[in-house]
Amino acid sequence: MQLSNRTLSALPSEVHRPSYDRSQVQPSIVHLGVGAFHRAHQAAMTEAVLASGDLAWGIVGAGLMTSGTKDALAPQDGLYTLVERAAGSEKTGVIGAIVELLGGEADLPQVLARMCATSTRIVSLTVTEKGYYLDVASGQLQLDAPMVKADLASPRAPRTILGLIVEALRVRRSQGVAPFTVLSCDNLPNNGKTAKAAVVAFARALDGELADWIAANVRFPCSMVDRITPATTDADRDDV
Repeated sequence: MQLSNRTLSALPSEVHRPSYDRSQVQPSIVHLGVGAFHRAHQAAMTEAVLASGDLAWGIVGAGLMTSGTKDALAPQDGLYTLVERAAGSEKTGVIGAIVELLGGEADLPQVLARMCATSTRIVSLTVTEKGYYLDVASGQLQLDAPMVKADLASPRAPRTILGLIVEALRVRRSQGVAPFTVLSCDNLPNNGKTAKAAVVAFARALDGELADWIAANVRFPCSMVDRITPATTDADRDDV
């Protein structure tokens, strides 16, 4: 049996499953880097919010480099099983917070469109330190990095997180749409400050006025999560 909206009711009674109507969930979070860490932490916390009755916080999960997660979860309507293990106990539940999946270079225009949408209020990130393209020693943006150079040369068709965020904010500003919050959930001290420094530096390389607007109007909260998620093994999948 493949997990899907249709088969949820056939799961064993002890398995937690979405108690809300998934068709009524409004996508307002675009998450960049929809890997195992996000699925075990941010998506699980968002699931609790949806279960409380607030259906305004659905997640659009976007993989920038590959379509692997999309290919795995789209046939399951975005559903997946989260297993939480502790000494002598195990809890199994189905997470329904991811309501749309995008992945790979071909989907980048759709990712950008979702980020520009008026319904999007948060763009969250789990992309690791390398994704910010900041020099470790100086803290300066690596303007010579090939991906950064490519995005600066073609800012309307970005491929990096920095290019996507800055272009989406530029579009929203031009259309009079309020900016989204950039919520870094990477395992970095002061990750919000790191995200802000990288985004503003990228924007400044394109347009100083836009950079000043981002610095003054966009929020970059710090939210370090000091946890890891073990890689899923074949044994884990067989167990589930």
